[in-house]
Amino acid sequence: MIIVEALSKSFGHVEVLRGINLRVEKSEIVSIVGPSGAGKTTLLQIIGTLMKQDSGRVLINEKPFNTMTDKQLSEFRNKHIGFVFQFHQLLPEFTATENICIPALIAGKNKKIAEKRALELLEFLNIKHRANHKPAEMSGGEQQRIAVARALINNPSVILADEPSGSLDTENKRDLHKLFLDLRKEFQHTFIIVTHNTELAELSDRVITMKDGLII
Repeated sequence: MIIVEALSKSFGHVEVLRGINLRVEKSEIVSIVGPSGAGKTTLLQIIGTLMKQDSGRVLINEKPFNTMTDKQLSEFRNKHIGFVFQFHQLLPEFTATENICIPALIAGKNKKIAEKRALELLEFLNIKHRANHKPAEMSGGEQQRIAVARALINNPSVILADEPSGSLDTENKRDLHKLFLDLRKEFQHTFIIVTHNTELAELSDRVITMKDGLII
């Protein structure tokens, strides 16, 4: 499903990733843990095609990124990878439904079809009553569920989450953690989650620990 081979990345003289090898199977939930500066987010961003490695390669569904043009990477990312970030990154001027539909519209999907799918996701996530609300009118937990729905709109094979529960209170953290398990059961998504939250990590199928740019 996801194969990372001999991945290296430096910023100036600082070697952030030092020959990472990793394999994640379809529908697996993998958490990546470790101290700040270990290279976790850099690894996640390279897997998500948001950053280019210095050497090595990444394959998702047997497709190697290093042979793709920037346009091909953008299209692949939009259709096959969903992102969930710590601070939601919702557009404040748009409603929940409009925020969720953005990746689908970028992919060229019909607006009515995208909106129908957005409402289905809102119902699955138990926040359909927020469909026409803007982010400022929602709680942090509700905003994060909108962000999750946005990540799911194009039915990606992979969901990448960077500290997804980092800005939530204890109750909403637990709800989000359960949601990831429910999503895997319902849609068979593959999850890679960077987290400092031990409770979330323990719910995963596998926990990978990084330190100083290496998997230990």
